[in-house]
Amino acid sequence: MQRMVTLLLGALALTCAGVPAAMAQLKVGVIVSATGPAASLGIPQQNTLALLPRQIGQESVSYILLDDASDTTTAVKDMRKLIDEDHVDLVIGPSTTPNALALTDIAAESGTPVISLAAAISIISPMDAKKAWIFKAPQNDALMAGAIAGHMRAHRVKSVAFIALTDSYGQSWVTEMTRLCKEYGIDIVASESYQPTDTSATGQVLRVIAAHPEAVLIASRGTPAVMPHKALKEQGYGGTIYQTHGVANNDFLRVGGKDVEGAIVPVGPVLVASQLADNNPIKPVALGYTRAYEAANGPMTTTTFGAHLWDADLLLQKALPEALKAGGPPGTAQFRKSLRDALENVHDLIISQGIMNMSKTDHNGMDERARVLVTISQGHWLLLPQ
Repeated sequence: MQRMVTLLLGALALTCAGVPAAMAQLKVGVIVSATGPAASLGIPQQNTLALLPRQIGQESVSYILLDDASDTTTAVKDMRKLIDEDHVDLVIGPSTTPNALALTDIAAESGTPVISLAAAISIISPMDAKKAWIFKAPQNDALMAGAIAGHMRAHRVKSVAFIALTDSYGQSWVTEMTRLCKEYGIDIVASESYQPTDTSATGQVLRVIAAHPEAVLIASRGTPAVMPHKALKEQGYGGTIYQTHGVANNDFLRVGGKDVEGAIVPVGPVLVASQLADNNPIKPVALGYTRAYEAANGPMTTTTFGAHLWDADLLLQKALPEALKAGGPPGTAQFRKSLRDALENVHDLIISQGIMNMSKTDHNGMDERARVLVTISQGHWLLLPQ
């Protein structure tokens, strides 16, 4: 036993002797909603973390995972811990728009770049000195709203009603769709809202149906988006129902069952990677993620939410070499600033959900190539003709 302890202490001494290497280790904080109402977003992100490389080039990477439980106050506490105690160089997350917006001031005060996993364009726009530290892996809701409005116009939809979450995600969608409907001459005949923790949306649905819309948009995310959809079906609504890319996972299909059949949803290409044209440059990257994730988690488990974390890491891999060239090792304020600058200058990066071209005014950098329209058919996502 004496000899074993001595050997262990000797090994520890050798490890400590390599202090400069340890100090240079890149630390990445990850905040996801692994529990709470947004768990269907955060769990696949947590699962994806296990697939990420622990070394990028010559740099070793340490990931520190925290669960914000879908709660804004907890997300802020997590962010403070990652910065003040763990001294991370970058934060990836959180999963939801309200939590992402709550971290902006902290990121700017500490000079820590953040790659958000939430969707609302308000996370990064309008650009200012604080939001200059925030980047975003998911497609902007404005981009995805354009796909829905375009589908409505192509199918001569003249009236629509909204049922949206009361939070910043749902209301951002209402803002974007209101703008597009006005542009396309589509009448908004009703607009209702609900909380993700509500247990009924019958009242909202009855008011919507009374307005006789040709289509209804449910601006929600994860499994809470099922409730108003089911209520519409139960009350006999026969028009077209649109959902947002906030539902793009199999938990939504499982909970919604036959009630969500026929819904039309804008999603990232990764969700239907095998259905993409072979000449689509996104297809190989999307299939690469799908195969890796499903090898670890089982067939038909891929979601766009897990892919956002994968794409955030691809963004980091692209920016890191340039940040290191600019001077300052990981763990320093200089490096964090260099990393922020490098992220802002990423161009032509093919990810699982699109092609990124960042700029000083656009910290998402994706265009129409980052969206496709799907419908739900026999419990599966089916790519609609483009």
